[in-house]
This record gives sequence, structure tokens and C-alpha cells, in this order.
Amino acid sequence: MSKSLVIVESPAKARTIKKYLGKDFDIMASVGHVRDLPPKSLGVDVQNGFQPEYVTIPGKEKVVKDLRSAARTADQIFLATDPDREGEAIAWHVASQLGNSKKEVGRVLFHEITPGAVRTAIDKPVSIDMQKVNAQQARRVMDRLVGYQVSPFLWKTITGGLSAGRVQSVALRLICEREVEIEKFKVEEYWSITAHLRSEGDAVFPVKLIRVDGEKFNLPDEKSARALIEDLRGKTFEIEGIKRKRTQRNPYPPFITSTLQQDAARRLRFTTQKTMMIAQQLYEGIELGDEGAIGLITYMRTDSTRIVDDAITAVRDLIGRVYGDEYVPPKPRRFKTKPGAQDAHEAIRPTAVDRSPEKMKPFLTKDQYRLYELIWLRFVASQMRPARFDVTTVDIRSGKYQFRATGTVPTFAGFLKAYEEPVDEDAEGKDDEKSLPELRKDEKLALEKLEPRQHFTQPPPRYTEASLVKELEVRQIGRPSTYAQIISTLRMRKYAAMKAGRFTPTDLGMAVNRILVLAFPDLFDVAFTAKMEDALDRIETGELDWTGTLVDFYQPFNERLQSVNAQRSELKSTLTEETDEKCEKCGKPMIIRWGRNGRFMACGGFPACRNTRPMNGEENADLNTDEVCGKCGEKMVVKTGRYGPFLACSGYPRCRETRPVNLGVDCPEEGCDGFLTARRSQKGRNFYGCSNYPKCRFVVWDKPVDRRCPRCEYPLMVEKQERSGREALQCPSCKHRVRAAESQPDGSGHADQADQAEQSGHADQAGHADQAGQTLQEA
Repeated sequence: MSKSLVIVESPAKARTIKKYLGKDFDIMASVGHVRDLPPKSLGVDVQNGFQPEYVTIPGKEKVVKDLRSAARTADQIFLATDPDREGEAIAWHVASQLGNSKKEVGRVLFHEITPGAVRTAIDKPVSIDMQKVNAQQARRVMDRLVGYQVSPFLWKTITGGLSAGRVQSVALRLICEREVEIEKFKVEEYWSITAHLRSEGDAVFPVKLIRVDGEKFNLPDEKSARALIEDLRGKTFEIEGIKRKRTQRNPYPPFITSTLQQDAARRLRFTTQKTMMIAQQLYEGIELGDEGAIGLITYMRTDSTRIVDDAITAVRDLIGRVYGDEYVPPKPRRFKTKPGAQDAHEAIRPTAVDRSPEKMKPFLTKDQYRLYELIWLRFVASQMRPARFDVTTVDIRSGKYQFRATGTVPTFAGFLKAYEEPVDEDAEGKDDEKSLPELRKDEKLALEKLEPRQHFTQPPPRYTEASLVKELEVRQIGRPSTYAQIISTLRMRKYAAMKAGRFTPTDLGMAVNRILVLAFPDLFDVAFTAKMEDALDRIETGELDWTGTLVDFYQPFNERLQSVNAQRSELKSTLTEETDEKCEKCGKPMIIRWGRNGRFMACGGFPACRNTRPMNGEENADLNTDEVCGKCGEKMVVKTGRYGPFLACSGYPRCRETRPVNLGVDCPEEGCDGFLTARRSQKGRNFYGCSNYPKCRFVVWDKPVDRRCPRCEYPLMVEKQERSGREALQCPSCKHRVRAAESQPDGSGHADQADQAEQSGHADQAGHADQAGQTLQEA
């Protein structure tokens, strides 16, 4: 008997749907795309309306053959790929490969994989949306034109194996430009004053100095802070005003793709790629025992905050039952979708809100549970009442000095009962989330102590995955569904590395960005990329013709490509860096160049002198030293082993003498005559310990510097890297911190770049530099 054929893109999705539709349906998976542009040629006829030359993806021949065979005997054919541009394109490509069958092919769309949603979609098939297909084709062709033609330009200009991407390269530009901002930032010291006052009710509370003589003030150093402290001694403190007001905080909308990626990164420490992988599993179906496979969340690639009425009714009922009627607002919340968003899908929500995270926990992996709980709580909270607070602001006068204290007291938890606010890693810590004692106007206050605190201005922080996703979204670079791939590509290509949870461009990434921005300033411009995303959206809505859009894009791009190909030598010269090192053969300065194997040092006297050598730290070459082997008299060289660098005899294997590398810092333990050396733990983490181990077990996790602490006279300090990327020195004993630039009088205290890279993974997690600043307390 003939059956209906349903084609999806995922085997997991196929297994789930099979259980809903029963024996009268065959469910098969295309396993993603079946056709694409050829891997070894441009595959776009630029002379003939940019027609793509699609070929079957290598390895997919059997899949296509099986689909075609099943279609010949099927009574009906349904294409049930994902409801977005890529899903529409997969459906179109699959339909084109099913042979010359005259059977009608229906496109079925569902935004959640539940029995009801799937059966409804099967009953109401539609036609393939060619506007969506054309938008996807335009994006694919545009990306191929850029990648296939700009990447070889990079190979010839910098080194082989590099790639450029229309959107990926703009994301790299954001990371590199942030790094330049950090490098150019000039740190300035400043001080704040906090007074600790006692009320008539015997409660002590802190207040901050906000104005002097009615004006904002600046205390640039400790001297000026101490002078102000002296001036405040003996003065009276009196409350001159108290303001009280009630505020409320509204709940967040349910998740869209980008906000899910951001919150999962902040709260769960998931990468964007991991978040999307787990969300896909929750969408495609989880085995729930006797209930069978059920999709637990709606489609996870969306930028709409819209929720259907049935889901809103269900969640309002749950809020009343679980949290109480006082948490249910008078009417449902409707959230505005941002301009330019595609409103075809709902927001990301549970397919059935009664499937609470606790009920689902036995069927989920640990990570699936954590992400499902996050989505469930966010959706529930989005339909709850606002949180309410009483905010009190107290102004205190002491002569010409005005102090202020602010207290916040929650009066109704509202949506925060379900969903606490996420922490923004780059925001200053709030110090007003506290209550104040009972106070009254004109009340006299007793001074307990004055506390000056040292701060340093902070450069803009490097991007985390969450903040980079937010920046891409705000600037309309790419689509939320592409963010995970963009970020993954930057790391895979080694254009950027994660250090202390933040993106740092590699030397290679900086070089690629410099060349691309110089060669194609418009193509890899943020505004231009956003404009092209808007054009793709307008193709999808039928406002623009896709081939006309490609013509408008390609003509100026091709002209620029021809121009810059003639300037490769000039562009490559911009990557040359001068060094202080001299050529050991002719004495001329060595310079850093780029070659087919990356960066290397070459004699500046080329071509008369062709001396070259590898970059220290970029090759596994042994480094010569002035030390000699105590056994055989040969020179010692620095080698890198399993547990870090060490000195070894250059006469190996005849002589196997080894010893630790002396960092030039003596062990601070009393009575120990050892020195500190770099080591690596069994788990691969760098640390620094005494050369007399195991007799002496002194260790520090951050690189030691031979400098006494200016506060407590401890014999060494260690290098620290602030979350913003600035370097500092900190005393392991009293925790006093100074900027790295102040480490020596001549400013030579900056850490070597290779060591900074080594240590950045151990950056202090305590917070901002101002929190680590030395606190002075005066009675």
C-alpha cells in the first residue's frame, strides 16, 4: 500500500515525527543540505545573472538516491524542513532532486515538534516560498564571491591557508578595534572618599562624597585625597534632605536566539555553539518515557518575541497556581519585536509550560536540563507582574562637602521570584542594593571613619561571547542564527583566542584585519554589512530582486579586487615590524616579516644578507643561554617539556644534565636559598615554584616579578591582568596593586608579551581594578 513521504533534515527530528504520524507515513532525513556550490570552483556564473552552479554535496549521493527512490512509490510528498531561509532552501533543493514525478510536493511548516503541531501542518501544506529561497541564494552567492576571491588575496599577501568571510571578517574587525582602543587607552588614577557615619539610632552606614562647593570634584592622587581627609576632620555631618520613591522593574521578554545565547553564556558559561546544539536537541525531541519523543521547546532560530494566545493563557494559569494570583498581571504582556526582525516564528518557549524543569529532569542530560530550565523560567517570568522597590536617597552636608547614600529595599518580588536578573560582566558593581537605617531630616550624624579609595580609569573591556553577540545584534551584523558559526570560525582559524573568558585577537588576526580593512574598507565596514543584511531581508519580503542585488554588490567589489591585487607588495609592507635585535651575520637590524609558515625574523639588509630565524615563542626551537653545563662544560639551552621550560645541556644525548630556569626572583621563604622557576601542573596550568622543591613548597599562580611591595615590603610582586586587559602588579601578601607601567622608575616594568599570553588565563576574577585598589582608613 502506498504511503506518504515526509522529508526532514535531521534524523533525530525524523524519529520524533515518525511516532506522531504512524505507519501510513515514511519519514526520511536529508541530513542537512543535499546540494551546494562546488567546493573547488567559484560555481557562480557572474556573466549570466549570477546563476549558481549547484552540485550534489560529496557524500550525499546515496541520500539523494534513497530520497528519489522513496518519492517514486509515495502517495504524497511533504517537505518538513526547518521554517527559516536555510530550511526553505533545503526543501527546494530536495524537491529539485526527486526526479520528474508529477506528484505535488507540499511544504509543511511547524514551529514546535509536538503531535498537534505536526498533524496540523500535514493537514495544511503550502508551496515552497521562493522569496525565502532567493534570499538564501543571494546570501550564499554573496558569501562565495567574497570568500572565494578575497581568501586567495590573503594567501598571496600574508600567508597560505587563510580565509576571509563577508560577516566573519567584520566580527574580527570589532575584536581588533577593541584591542587597539585598549592599547591606546591612557590609565588615570583617581580617588574617592567614603565616610562611615553613625546615626542617632546607633546604626553605622557608608556615604559617598559627590560634590565640593556644589561642583563635581577630582582627586588625582593620594596626596590630594589625604588633604581632603584632613580638611574634613572635626567637621559636623547633618542630613539636609531625604527623598523616597517607589520604582518597579518590568520582566524581560521571552528569549530570542541572540538573548538565549547571551544569557546562556553569562549564567551557564555555555559557548554559543553549545547553546545552539543543546537547543536543537530540545526542539527536535526528547524521549519522555511512556509519552514518547516530544519537542520540549519551540523553534530556536528566531528574532521575534511574539507568543501565541494559547501559550499565554497556559502560563498565566501556571503562575497563579505555582506563585499565587498576586503574581499574575491584570492582562497579558505583549512585547514589541525590534525593527527589522523576522516575525514568522514565535519566541523561544516551552511547548507545554506544565512540563516543568523538575518533571523533565529525569529525561534530560545535565546540560539539557540547565538550558531547558533557563528557557522555562524566562518564559514564565515574562508573564509575571513587575518587581517593586522602595528607593531612598539621603543627602548629607558637612560644610562645603556633600555626601550621598542610596538604599533600595524590595517590596514585591514580582518576576524576580522566578528569574533573577543576569549579571552584566562589563557593568560597574552596584553599591545601592542595600537598605538604610531609619533617618530623619536635620539629624546630626557622628563620623566613625573616613575611607579614601584608589581607583584607575578602565579601558573598554574585551568582548566575551555574550557581549560580542550583543554587539553583533545591535549593529545588525549577520543573523542570530549565524552568530555561533561566526564565533566558532574566528577561533578555529586562530584569528582570536579566549583569554580569561574574553576574545583577544592573535597576531595573525590583527594582520588579517589590517590588510582587509586597508584593501576593502567598504566591504568589511560595519554599516555596509548591516545594509546588506537589510537587503537580504527585503529580498525575502519581495521588495528587492535577488540577482539585481548581487549586480549592485559585485560591480564595485570586483573593481576594488582588481585594484588591490596590483598593490599586494605595498600592502604586505605594512605588516613589517622593526625590532631592537641585530643580525648576527652582518649587524643590521632584524625585522619581523610574514611568510608561508607565519611570522619570522629576517635581516633588514635583504637581499645582501639573507639571514632569517624563527620568532621566539612561535617555534619550538631551543633558546641559547649564557649558562654552561656543570657536568661537561657545554652550553645550556632552554627547552620546553611536559611541565614547562627547563634548562638542558646542548650536548644531549651524550650529557643528560637538566636544571630549572631561573626567573631572576629569589624564593621569599625565610631561610630558603632557592629561586623561582616556571612549572606546569599535570592539568596543564602554569604556576611558579621554588627550585628547592620538594624541600621548599612555595608556589604562586601568577608570574613573579623581582620588586618589593611598596606597602608591606614583601620581597616580590606578581603580574595580574585586569578583566579590561590592563596589566598590573599585586603583592601576594597584602594584595596592594599598582599599574604595571609603574613597576620600575624608567617604565620598563611591562611584562613580556609572551608571558602576558601565558598568564592571561589566570587573571584575577575578583573584579575591577578599583576594587583591588589600596584602601586607607582614617579614624
